[in-house]
Amino acid sequence: MPARRRTSLAARATAEAAAPAAAAAAAAVAAAAGLGAAIRPHFPILHQTVHDGRPLVYLDNAATSQKPEAVLTALDTYYREYNSNVHRGVHALSARATTEYEAARAKVAAFVGAASPEEIVYTRNASEAINLVANTWGHANVKEGDEIILSVAEHHSNLVPWQMLAQRTGAVLKFVGLSGSEELDMEQLRQLVTPRTRLISLVHVSNMLGCTLPVHSVAELAQGVGAKLLLDCCQSVPNMPVDVSTLGADWIVASAHKMCGPTGIGFLWGRYSLLCDMPPWQGGGEMIQEVRLEASTYAEPPSRFEAGTPAIAEAIGLGAACDYMSGLGMAAVAAHERELGGYLYEQLRSINGVRIYGPTPSAPQGRAALATFNVDGIHPTDISTILDTAGVAVRSGHLCTQPAHRALGIASSVRASPYIYNSQADVDAFIGALKDSINFFKEMGM
Repeated sequence: MPARRRTSLAARATAEAAAPAAAAAAAAVAAAAGLGAAIRPHFPILHQTVHDGRPLVYLDNAATSQKPEAVLTALDTYYREYNSNVHRGVHALSARATTEYEAARAKVAAFVGAASPEEIVYTRNASEAINLVANTWGHANVKEGDEIILSVAEHHSNLVPWQMLAQRTGAVLKFVGLSGSEELDMEQLRQLVTPRTRLISLVHVSNMLGCTLPVHSVAELAQGVGAKLLLDCCQSVPNMPVDVSTLGADWIVASAHKMCGPTGIGFLWGRYSLLCDMPPWQGGGEMIQEVRLEASTYAEPPSRFEAGTPAIAEAIGLGAACDYMSGLGMAAVAAHERELGGYLYEQLRSINGVRIYGPTPSAPQGRAALATFNVDGIHPTDISTILDTAGVAVRSGHLCTQPAHRALGIASSVRASPYIYNSQADVDAFIGALKDSINFFKEMGM
């Protein structure tokens, strides 16, 4: 039996053995008074003060999340106890590293409902995962005059790779605009899809607007013309149940650092038959079957797309993050996000001069637990700077969504984004600091 197959079977067994423990952990958390309060002790970085003793209120989770002790321990244990390369050695350290590395792949697969671990390709991040699809499937299948449908709400990572592909191939890029409720305009999308459409690549949950894509409707449109569907799931996989077996997409991408995992690793999920039809992108060790001086043959997916020594510790950390999130229960996470996101929205809406972007929490598809906003007459960077002096960490700027900002007639904005370890007390601290910031600028005559 090939080594990759052996490790995949072992990884599946490891994931299955962990299921009862995950269920017990989910039940324990469900019984807690509140998710944020219950799990906050698991995140050591949150228990600090900044700027002369101000308690840290971390609300920049749409950019990156903090890491629980379980993930930190997994990283430390790898480097302290079995640091070695994977798939190449027969000694004890390499065998253990390989087992844990492939077990992590199985955990990611189970977390998103993949049919097998072989459908999970490790990448550096979601950006690299999108580039991988553009440079493999896109290179082989997109021709001059073919259409790629994107939207004005995309993260730059889901725009630039397709722009580059279109420049190389002569493909036509088409863009979905925003509806009156500042969600993706589904009626316009229906009009954009034609028999020449080869790909629809859209954000599942917008990191700026907080809107959620009605994926099943989009999947039906794509399937109706034989197009493929890729979803940027960076803001959905960490915050709600995502099951690729029923989602309707052909690929999804996500980054570990937004779901309590390490930086430097993400993943591509793809239908296995589709991955098998995609040529390699980068050449090197591990992605080959046989190498001769004149030519080489290539490994089956996912190895075909994982050239060179991988981010081993980071993959194991991602697996630990999946264990942690599964233990909480993604239904419980989603419920916490809805409650806290709704509270954040209502508290912000009560402040005069604040303009919140995106749909309301009562929209048919709901609203993610983030709020992007501006304050009349005050620059977003000034707002975030003053909030920082109060210990409140938020994001300001164009949020890697310049086209969306232009569509709304603004250059930049402020974003507050809570996560699983935040509570209403954190939102209250943010709102209080924001009101103080606005009063400060008013007193300054700005």
